[in-house]
Amino acid sequence: MPAELLKSGRRVSAVVVLTLACSIWVRAEADDKVNFESQIRPLLQQRCWDCHGAEQQEARLRLDRRSAVLRGGDSGEPALVAGNADASHLMQLVLGREVGKRMPPEPQPALTEAETALLRRWINEGAEWSVGAEPDDSQESEVSDHWSFQPVRRPPLPELQSDWPASAVDLYVLQGLQRQGLSPNPMAARRDQIRRLYLDMLGLLPEPQAVLEYEQDERPEAWEQLVQRVLSSPHYGERWARYWLDLVRFAETNGYETNRERPNAWPYRDYVIRSLNEDKPYDQFVREQLAGDAMGAAEATGYLVAGPYDLVKSPDINLTLMQRQNELDDMIGTTSTVFLGLTVGCARCHNHKFDPILQRDYYALQAVFAGVQHGDRQLPEKPETAEELGRLGARIGEIQKVLQPWVRAGSVQREAVSVRGNEETFAPQRAKFVRWTITATNSGEPCVDELEIFSAGQNVALASSGVKVTASGTLPGYEIHQLKHLNDGVPGNARSWISNEAGRGWVMLEFPEVREISRIVWSRDREGRFQDRLATKYQFEVSEQPGVWSVVASDAGRVSPGVAPVEPEYDFRVAAGSERDDLQQLLTELQSLRARRRQLQSPGAVYAGTFQQPGPTHRLFRGEPTAQREIVGPNTVAVLGRLGLAEASSEQQRRVALANWIASSENPLTARVIVNRLWQFHFGRGLVSTPSDFGAAGARPTHPELLDWLSIELMENNWSLKHIHRLILCSQTYRQSSVPRADAMERDGGTEWLWRFPSRRLEAEPLRDCILQSAGVLRSDMYGPGFSAFQVELENVRHYFPKQQYGPEDWRRMIYQTKVRLERESVFGVFDCPDGATSVPRRSRSTTPLQALNLFNSSFMLQQSELLAERLKREGGDTAAEQIQRAFWICFGRSAAEDELQECAEFVQTEGLVAFCRAVLNSNELAFIP
Repeated sequence: MPAELLKSGRRVSAVVVLTLACSIWVRAEADDKVNFESQIRPLLQQRCWDCHGAEQQEARLRLDRRSAVLRGGDSGEPALVAGNADASHLMQLVLGREVGKRMPPEPQPALTEAETALLRRWINEGAEWSVGAEPDDSQESEVSDHWSFQPVRRPPLPELQSDWPASAVDLYVLQGLQRQGLSPNPMAARRDQIRRLYLDMLGLLPEPQAVLEYEQDERPEAWEQLVQRVLSSPHYGERWARYWLDLVRFAETNGYETNRERPNAWPYRDYVIRSLNEDKPYDQFVREQLAGDAMGAAEATGYLVAGPYDLVKSPDINLTLMQRQNELDDMIGTTSTVFLGLTVGCARCHNHKFDPILQRDYYALQAVFAGVQHGDRQLPEKPETAEELGRLGARIGEIQKVLQPWVRAGSVQREAVSVRGNEETFAPQRAKFVRWTITATNSGEPCVDELEIFSAGQNVALASSGVKVTASGTLPGYEIHQLKHLNDGVPGNARSWISNEAGRGWVMLEFPEVREISRIVWSRDREGRFQDRLATKYQFEVSEQPGVWSVVASDAGRVSPGVAPVEPEYDFRVAAGSERDDLQQLLTELQSLRARRRQLQSPGAVYAGTFQQPGPTHRLFRGEPTAQREIVGPNTVAVLGRLGLAEASSEQQRRVALANWIASSENPLTARVIVNRLWQFHFGRGLVSTPSDFGAAGARPTHPELLDWLSIELMENNWSLKHIHRLILCSQTYRQSSVPRADAMERDGGTEWLWRFPSRRLEAEPLRDCILQSAGVLRSDMYGPGFSAFQVELENVRHYFPKQQYGPEDWRRMIYQTKVRLERESVFGVFDCPDGATSVPRRSRSTTPLQALNLFNSSFMLQQSELLAERLKREGGDTAAEQIQRAFWICFGRSAAEDELQECAEFVQTEGLVAFCRAVLNSNELAFIP
């Protein structure tokens, strides 16, 4: 007590004395910082660690490690913000300001006012944390013992006593069957095996001759050779590309209310088909889609922007910011589910509820994609394009020569002229002079960047070979447009010739000696940068001596620009069996080569995104664009690794680093996810039944050793998808009968353990293709712009009306049908076709009245029934019995049984052949994989 009060003799109460003493103590304490070890650690240990300590972490919040406190729990917010108690999530929880989330939870008592004040003061003072005797936690990161996050290792093969397994695949499957008390089915009938293989791998029916040959082929290697032949077919890529396009949400319109077209999106679809047919290593396939602009595959980045895009921007900046967040979320979510089988998108607003994926991880991935924008970009000119065009032209000429005798009269159409390259072929002609006369262009004076003339596969028109060139005239005043550039071997507008007459002009080449020529190639601008001054009306003449000219080629037969020519019709019926197969194979190759040439010659724009250096990426509180928190650098899911990038790394470096990390053999998820998808597409169900979720909320694998064995096989065999196909297709498991057994159905009604091959209905695309194939009108031309199932009303907001009439332009495979978001093709769209809004790892298989009605009553099916009837009359003979047998072989790959033949003959007698064809095309036997 102060001395002056004692001297005054005044009486002082005990309460006043105590109050003065406490105030002096508080002022002394205020002069010193709160001590973590003596004041905060005991408080946290007593009141918090039971639920948020080393043993247990409610809501994924841990409060005994500084790094964990800073990271926060499921909310994604740091539990404390040093120096700002009001912004610290921990204080909000302690104060009970979040409904139902007071900490500690009832019925435990809340922190006292003194404890709360002490905690607040510690945070405001900077939340200094001394680790004391605890280990340094500065490098602590998320860890997980979840099965899919563990390294992939080759497991030992099961040791089983059985003659059934034919491969390692069968050993693992049989091991699972035995554990479940099940046994496998016997092998399927040979006609079921080949039908299953063709429908599964090609989405097409085997030709009757192929079925007969396989049924009669008793060689042990017959099946393996058949598998190899199917894997080598160009139709394999067309069938399996559909699965991938579903996964990456590919479509050719933007979606949303305007749903505008993306006319240059199709090159990505062709890239996928071609990559699968080439058996491009899967790790390369992954890298190219994320960073193809850095790897010579520019069209591959169409993957990044394959999703929906809202092109209508709001004047409200908050809505515009949210639109951009949704675009980036589409890229992040699709990349994580498709390649990694992780639902990273769940961490947009808070830490993942089930997997060790932080909200910070989500925004680290956003920093990788932050520079990607929707839109077209020009494809860079590849040096090898001109060389490839030359090879394509030579091979096309060789095949055309072989097939020419089989062309049906009057069925030949030629492609429209193209600025990138055009070809004229004709019977070999002896020539000393070649004259090219142009009488019309699409605009202005004719311009030609290169003129080539071929003899025995060699360009003999080069000036360096002594060829002299003259012309009607040259437009003066342009150094880059000179007659000497016409045949200098250097393509491109920068070295070209322009006539001095609008829409007209001629050039003449004189060889040093007479040559036998059969092909001419010319172009306006092989770099594709200029579309004007293109010759549209012209003729080529040759002469062995001056004054005697004969026309060898012209624009005759070429279709108008923008119109795809209908492929000529060929009639191979009179050819012998083996020769017919060879001719059909040549025709398929010819169509593929022509499509590739069209792609190389087409304008160089592709809907594959544009790229710009992004600004800083912030973590967003609860995903709100206006609630920015700390800056996050480009990275990936921390529990799986690091990209090792600086915050200032370039936009392209970010995508390349992510691509390399995903495609690394050290990544435990990438190989597992894709081999599981392949298994699923073969059997209808994956070894992991949640193919895009390998996390804690997903299913565990039924055959984990088989999954890892296949993953190792993929990586050790140059990431070859065809190698995995081959392993699966050559197994006894795949070749089993699909016939159900009562004992097995009781134990495993869903065929989860593969005691039989699970029969299933075809998806929309192969079902439609098989109907066209049965009718004999399926076009096999590959690649290029697709065909539309709609009539489009070209207003600001697009309106799509289903076609009511169909012609040859609609008879290509359905993979080439322009994919429209928010709309479904009128006949087959009801067979569970996805609309391209999100990634679809597995289609549902509904059964609805509309499906039956569409297959029975639609104008498309009525038309195909009539076309099938015409085919049966052409190929089946004159009697109803012969026509019925032919229908069974075409559609079912077998002959009709006696009772079937009798019933069908009676039906044809009363209802007619067209009605019979309609019934056949609606049969389950056509619609199911046996």
